[in-house]
Amino acid sequence: MRTEREIVTAVELCLPDGRLNPDTVGWTRGPLHGTRLPRTPLHGWGRTKRWEYWGVVTPTHVIALTVADLDYAAQHQVWVLDRRTSEEIDTVAVVPFGAGCTLPDTSGTGPSRAHARGLDIAIDDAPGRTRLRARTARVEVDVIAELPAGHESLGVVVPWSDRRFQYTLKDVARPAAGSVVVDGVRHEVPAGESWAVLDHGRGLWPYSMRWNWGAGSGVVDGRTVGVQVGGAWTDGTGSTENALVLDGRLHKNSDELVWEYDRTEWLAPWHVHDVDRRHVELTFAPFHERAARTNLVVVASETHQCFGMWSGWMTDDTGTRVHVDGAVGWAEEARNRW
Repeated sequence: MRTEREIVTAVELCLPDGRLNPDTVGWTRGPLHGTRLPRTPLHGWGRTKRWEYWGVVTPTHVIALTVADLDYAAQHQVWVLDRRTSEEIDTVAVVPFGAGCTLPDTSGTGPSRAHARGLDIAIDDAPGRTRLRARTARVEVDVIAELPAGHESLGVVVPWSDRRFQYTLKDVARPAAGSVVVDGVRHEVPAGESWAVLDHGRGLWPYSMRWNWGAGSGVVDGRTVGVQVGGAWTDGTGSTENALVLDGRLHKNSDELVWEYDRTEWLAPWHVHDVDRRHVELTFAPFHERAARTNLVVVASETHQCFGMWSGWMTDDTGTRVHVDGAVGWAEEARNRW
């Protein structure tokens, strides 16, 4: 397995002229990258993408909150799935030029807010936890994503060029607790059985891109495991977003992974592995597909996010296989022209 450079001190993502700082290319065990991005016509206006996505899986529900500023518009979403009935409640707000959207330049340094017609989202970091709140006409969310002492997350810089690049922070296996109210009925987000995952993104993107992302969290053989895997969008860049989190400790994987799934049958099993099947051998069994499509000619997207259970194994830093059977989460394919 090839290796990537681990960054252990704070760095700024951009140079003063807005280009990528080459010293930031690598990975971290937490949010060490300062990600203030240039936002002028001369420095990538329209290409700047900033978002916070939180996914929470409980025994009865799946909750997804998105606060996103895409430069020319903000796009926010509160999505809830009832796992028992498969009912989806989806509230989306698109706001021209990002009015009513607040996002911190750097992860954990300030609140995230989305205020739009029919939707409010508030995300607040505090020592040892993040509070996630949202309100729509039918849904109220109030969840605490705990941050246990010593818990590590995966920060990665993906360099397409010195003018197009992305910083991603993926934080899996965060214990969650709280409540979600649907149509006036309160449902607990039970501690010890619920998990939160963060996708924090800041970057200057090419117009067209495809990606895969998979995340899973759970307790397996008495140990807390987190699965973080990605593909397509990082291929050929020298960076990957793959890691195993074991009892809060991050074990980086630098393989470009192979993703095998049936685009005509999204609920069939997915398979994710490295080429030689020496470090990653995962199967994902979906129980629900969330499909979203938009086509505004110039701007278009198609996302298939499947929720389900992971099985198989990933190796830790010593090469030992760690089984992840029963970790719950998702696997997705997204295609964007944006």
